[in-house]
Amino acid sequence: MRVTSTSCLCPVLVCLCFVQRCYGAAHHGSIKVTRNQTKHIEGETEVHHRPKRGWVWNQFFVLEEHMGPDPQYVGKLHSNSDKGDGSVKYILTGEGAGTIFIIDDTTGDIHSTKSLDREQKTHYVLHAQAIDRRTNKPLEPESEFIIKVQDINDNAPKFTDGPYIVTVPEMSEMGTSVLQVTATDADDPTYGNSARVVYSILQGQPYFSVDPKTGVIRTALHNMDREAREHYSVVIQAKDMAGQVGGLSGSTTVNITLTDVNDNPPRFPQKHYQLYVPESAQVGSAVGKIKANDADTGSNADMKYTIINGDGSGVFSISTDKETREGILSLKKPLNYEKKKSYTLNIEGANTHLDFRFSHLGPFKDVTMLKIIVGDVDEPPLFTMPSYILEVYENAKIGTAVGTVTAQDPDTANSLVRYFIDYNTEEDRYFTIDASTGTIKTAKIFDREETPWYNITVAASEIDNPGLVSYVPVGVRILDVNDNPPRLSREYDVVVCENAKPGQVIQTITATDKDYSANGARFHFSLDEGLSLNPNFTLRDNEDNTASILTRRRRYSRTTQDIYYLPVLISDGGVPALSSSSTLTIRVCACERDGQVRTCHAEAFLSSAGLSTGALIAILLCVVILLVFSLAIVVLFITLRRSKKEPLIISEEDVRENVVTYDDEGGGEEDTEAFDITALRNPSAAEELKYRRDVRPEVKSVPRHHPSSSLDSIDVQEFIKQRLAEADLDLSVPPYDSLQTYAYEGHRSEAGSISSLDSATTHSDQDYNYLGDWGPEFKKLAELYGEIESERTT
Repeated sequence: MRVTSTSCLCPVLVCLCFVQRCYGAAHHGSIKVTRNQTKHIEGETEVHHRPKRGWVWNQFFVLEEHMGPDPQYVGKLHSNSDKGDGSVKYILTGEGAGTIFIIDDTTGDIHSTKSLDREQKTHYVLHAQAIDRRTNKPLEPESEFIIKVQDINDNAPKFTDGPYIVTVPEMSEMGTSVLQVTATDADDPTYGNSARVVYSILQGQPYFSVDPKTGVIRTALHNMDREAREHYSVVIQAKDMAGQVGGLSGSTTVNITLTDVNDNPPRFPQKHYQLYVPESAQVGSAVGKIKANDADTGSNADMKYTIINGDGSGVFSISTDKETREGILSLKKPLNYEKKKSYTLNIEGANTHLDFRFSHLGPFKDVTMLKIIVGDVDEPPLFTMPSYILEVYENAKIGTAVGTVTAQDPDTANSLVRYFIDYNTEEDRYFTIDASTGTIKTAKIFDREETPWYNITVAASEIDNPGLVSYVPVGVRILDVNDNPPRLSREYDVVVCENAKPGQVIQTITATDKDYSANGARFHFSLDEGLSLNPNFTLRDNEDNTASILTRRRRYSRTTQDIYYLPVLISDGGVPALSSSSTLTIRVCACERDGQVRTCHAEAFLSSAGLSTGALIAILLCVVILLVFSLAIVVLFITLRRSKKEPLIISEEDVRENVVTYDDEGGGEEDTEAFDITALRNPSAAEELKYRRDVRPEVKSVPRHHPSSSLDSIDVQEFIKQRLAEADLDLSVPPYDSLQTYAYEGHRSEAGSISSLDSATTHSDQDYNYLGDWGPEFKKLAELYGEIESERTT
């Protein structure tokens, strides 16, 4: 198949076209592609050989952006099998076939029907085939070829990052790089000069220049001064076709700002300044401002002001305002027109951030002279002291002089001064002042113990100019006199144990005095001498402003006396000495052996156990429940016994119904009223025979042996035998044993009675203190015998 083209525009295409035409002339204008042939040799099998083709040109070119009315001719396909009779049909497939590219199936001519853009698609891959029109069989294998879109200069260069904003320091050397700009061209950089860009500067000369190839912008002048001009607008152009006529171009703007450097020293606008300051100016206040100009900005213009010399360097100070870069002049000491009327200061202003590259432009500091004129002002009176402290004794009479304050007019006129008290508080009305002399006097009687100090404010003004007033604080201290007797420092709760020993300290007391320590620091304690000697307690002065209360006897009893009163006399060491009497209340309490108080009152026994009311109620409730439960068990037991036991006497009337039970308990050994024991002690004192009280007596004669004759005998043994015989012969007793007990101690014993009855009437010299050593089980017994001993001692 032969492919021909008429688009021989570039040198390569011209060469290819030349080869094509020369080769075609040798073969009658066609590229022959031989078909597959098979050669048969006798005795051998059929052998296949690759087809031999002629040289095929497989690339076409088409111009982009074709704007003509007719389709653009691309090239021609031709097969060696084509005899020109129309039997060969050409078919085109691939990218854009049938839409962008069409082929004449008879002649093989290819045309482009649309305008193409190389920047969108650079080439198309297509396939061509020649078939027999009648049989639709391919005459040759399918061939692939490419149609390239040939570029034209239809895209101008563009700056994608513009416009630009950039800075460069002022005073930079010529040729200092500022910025590199880059423009892009969408045309084919491999074909011609369509994408070859050259840079040039349209605006910004002669300050800046640009490299035509690299696009680097540089400074074009020496020492560009920011203070002369700060902002520059530079326009850069990029042109393709290597800058030739007809090339397309694009431009961008570069905004360049010169940044500041410290290349300008500060300068005061004047070499001499004058400032007026009134003498009434307050210390620490600002009295003036001064400023040195600096053409630089930012930190390069930062300034520091100092006073380098002058007679006012000790009176004035200067500081720097960082916002306004001004020097603030302040007053360090008060001014006095009458003493000094003017001052001279030399003030220096210097940069704080130096750039040594520009030190040759210095020095970066400047000096000016400031003259300060002190103005005369009518001033208020001046007190001789900044404050006063005066003293007066308490109880002083009204009108007593406390002290004097003095003020003078500091001006040359030396006007007269009037004094008065500034009555701002109620305390100020406790004093008066003489308007002419300034003498302060009392207006009431003071009590140091009530208020020991008073603060007042005294004012002084000129008589000629009452509006000028000065004030001074005055403190008045009230001095003490001995007018308060000493007293006990608190209410004491004094306790003495029942088992206390003579000479035992039971309490240490202290005293207090409202007066100042000089009038009452030393206290003397004693008992009231007007009373008789106290047999129970005494007092000992410890000579350290304390006193001790001691016992004078052994053992105390709560039952005998539970409270004692002890008058104590206390006197101070003031002049004259004052004294007072106080009474101590001493309670008698039961204590442990280590002295710890156990109880002081009978009702306190339960509380000493440490139980609360709720706990006691709970314990009592439990006891009641146990008693009820026990009683129920006893009743149940008795009921069961009665239900099981058969009656011993079968009769209509059970004699046990007459049994009377007494559950009364005796009063113990001390109960002498419940039973007369003398009957057993002396049988001869017994009455006539009495009937038994445990059974009901019958009204019938029962033979008895009356032992009336035996009652006269003092033999107890016979008496008991008679009672035993009566019990055995008595027919009215129940048919079960009955126990009757008689107790008699006898008489005429050499050892005497061992009974505790009537023992309270006897006396013994025995010491029962050892009972306290037997442990907590014998505490009650030790207390009982301790009380008996105490009563005997009393």
